[in-house]
Parts: sequence; structure tokens; C-alpha cells
Amino acid sequence: MDIKNIAVIGGGTMGNGIAHVFALSGYNVQLADVSDEAVDKALATISKNMDRQVKKEIISEEQKNSAFNSIKKVVGVENLDPNTDVVIEAIFENKDVKQSIFKKLEEIIKKEAIFASNTSSISITELSSVCRSDRFIGMHFMNPVPVMKLVEIIRGYSTSDETYEIIRDLSEKLGKTPVEVFDYPGFISNRVLMPMINEAIFALYEGVASSEAIDTVMKLGMNHPMGPLTLADFIGLDVCLNIMEVLYNGFNDPKYRPCPLLKKMVAAKKLGRKTGEGFYSY
Repeated sequence: MDIKNIAVIGGGTMGNGIAHVFALSGYNVQLADVSDEAVDKALATISKNMDRQVKKEIISEEQKNSAFNSIKKVVGVENLDPNTDVVIEAIFENKDVKQSIFKKLEEIIKKEAIFASNTSSISITELSSVCRSDRFIGMHFMNPVPVMKLVEIIRGYSTSDETYEIIRDLSEKLGKTPVEVFDYPGFISNRVLMPMINEAIFALYEGVASSEAIDTVMKLGMNHPMGPLTLADFIGLDVCLNIMEVLYNGFNDPKYRPCPLLKKMVAAKKLGRKTGEGFYSY
């Protein structure tokens, strides 16, 4: 399958990052969101991030201009090009909303196209139940997308070998390192990461140590680039809670129980960097 045309649904942090790397890799990119304002904001972020790469001499000004001009603004998924080869959904983590989008796409996009979701925790098998399940796959990028090399490729129950191989090769063409994962709650990245973060929150909750002390132990003792509580603030505490609940409900195992402090902070809208306050103030 000769892939040339990519559509990215959602212009948030992950969506604009995905559009950014595809454009720089020479693909024609459609970036779709629900309003002009949302797409314009995403394009402004992409331009700023590409300018940063130019300043660091990672790319040239010509490469930036060529890539940025290859991104087409689309308002509403119903206005996507039917001849799109791969559609990557990167909206917020809500199964019902994601499925409603894929139902629409099923009627619009050519049957040969592959559908992918950037979900960090929702079952690929469940998402694919409303559309072309054999040509449906998880394509979980890491944040920030232009920097992080990993792409977690999640095979749903019905994902075909051909679909997996196409998306694996596509990831490599982006300069990423694809890792094959099967469809279980949290996949690998969040099944391992989020319980660690949750345990760090329990340690704070129980008064074992301060936020700074917990993070310092993990940075200096375990050689992590940032501590788990700093990372939780970067990810968003609401996202952390959502993923812990997916793990808890998916496995029915008490070891995945979200810490009460995490739940209380989310209820208080202390979500980390995006609200200016979480385990630290910003």
C-alpha cells in the first residue's frame, strides 16, 4: 500500500504533534478539528515548534516551509478527503465520542484505508467494533511527539497482519521505533508507568516523604529524567486518574486502585501544569 495522504483528527497536544511529524516526513496531511479556532490554534503551535527546530538546526527554513504548507486545515471530519490512506484519531479519551467519529469515517473514507487511534488506554478491540476491525489499529505516540521515538502499535482482536505491517513500516518512515503490543488495559506503557505514579502519590498521601523527596529519589536513585510527581503534573492528573480507572476496571484487581489523593486533586481541578497547580505550582 502506497501511503501518501494522512488525516489527523484532533488538534490538541498529541494531534498537532502527529501532524507535525507526518508533514516533516513528506506526507500530505489533513488536520481536522471541530472549529476554525481549534485548527488555527493547532497550526500556530506546529509553526512555533517547527521554528524551534529551525533555531536548533534540526531542520532548515525550507524544510519547515515545505512541511507546514503540506498541512491542510479541515473543519469537521465530514469534510475529509475520501481518498485518505490512513486516518489517525487523537482526540480526548472518551470511548463513545471516539466511536461516533469512526462510525462517520466508515461512511466517508475509502474501504482500503486504515484507521488508527492514538488512545493511551481505551481498548482497540472495542473502538474497532463500529467499523473496519481488520484495518483498525492503535498507534500510540509519546509526548512530545516530534521528540519522542517510541510508537506503541496495538493490535486489536481482529487487526490483520497486513495492517500491522503497514503501520509498523509507516512508523519507521517517520523515524520512530515501533513496538508491537496486544490489546490489554493500559497496553505496556501505561500499565507499567501509571501504577508507579500512583504508588508515588500513595507515598505522598501516607506522609512517607515530600513531593520533592520522592522525585529526587527516582531521579538520582533510578536515573529517571523526571520524578513521577513532576511527570504526573506534565501528563495531567485527570489523565492519570482516567488511565488508573481503566486499569482498575479492566483487570478488577485492587492493585490498580487510584490513590484517594489523586481523586481529590482532580475533583479540586488541581490537574498539574495545565491548571497551574498540581503536586507543584507553575
